[in-house]
Amino acid sequence: MLTVKVRKEDPTDLFEQVAAEIRRAIGAGEARPGERLPPAKDLAAILGVNTNTVLRALRLLRDEGLLEFRRGRGVSVVGVPERSQVISQARDLVHYARKQGFAIEELIEIIKNVD
Repeated sequence: MLTVKVRKEDPTDLFEQVAAEIRRAIGAGEARPGERLPPAKDLAAILGVNTNTVLRALRLLRDEGLLEFRRGRGVSVVGVPERSQVISQARDLVHYARKQGFAIEELIEIIKNVD
């Protein structure tokens, strides 16, 4: 059973709190790869937040490689937080490199040559 809590008095955005709690639950083994999460509207009702807040959190976790959306099958866990951290760091690196004027191909070459 997935246990997710949000603290409305916390200054962190609610969608980030929801994402962090789901990430924690996956890391703790409460939701394992291959398992489906409850529907967003059910999670929203349990948490007392808007469905769009939950959907935004789920999309963030999908972009991190933790979740997969399948039409008609809901949202399933496909990754573990360690992988999502690598994806997040890679996204930050790509963003930084682009700001510094590097093309993605140049960044790939730099990464290949890092020890």
